[in-house]
Amino acid sequence: MAEISTVARPYAEALFAAVKADAAATKACVEELRVLTELMSMEDVRIALSDPRLEDDQRIEILNALLQNQQLSSQMHNFVRLLVENDRLLLLPVITEQFESLKDAAEGVAQAQITSAFPLDDNQVADLVQMLEPKFNIKLKPHVTVDPSLIGGIRVIVGDHVLDTSVQAQLNRMRDALVA
Repeated sequence: MAEISTVARPYAEALFAAVKADAAATKACVEELRVLTELMSMEDVRIALSDPRLEDDQRIEILNALLQNQQLSSQMHNFVRLLVENDRLLLLPVITEQFESLKDAAEGVAQAQITSAFPLDDNQVADLVQMLEPKFNIKLKPHVTVDPSLIGGIRVIVGDHVLDTSVQAQLNRMRDALVA
């Protein structure tokens, strides 16, 4: 069976190719995808929309009813119809993730998952990002979380790269060196 990300990739790429020329359309598309992804993350919605007794039009009607006041652009409506017809609606979270990655790559930006042992204020985050951007050679969008189990220091994840200067990581390295 094909990997989920492999199946979702062509949909994300096609949608991105359709909107990438217009920055406003790209931003609107990201917002609409996030709303749809949030909706599809609900267990009841996934179960209801994957009911084999429903026709494609019924699935779309249910989805539109669940969206209530939020209107989808005609482009997104067509995209959702395509997903429903190809039985790929449950892939929306993966498609959204891949679409955002394509958008970030086109903008020359990468998401930086910063985990700190202690809360960081905005100035500290800005200083950290300023120090990290030359290291990763790309503009970073920080997403900061706090994890007291790190004991001290930070862990930064940018794509496949991990920079872990936490006390926990240092203790683990010391333990591994002593055991070896």
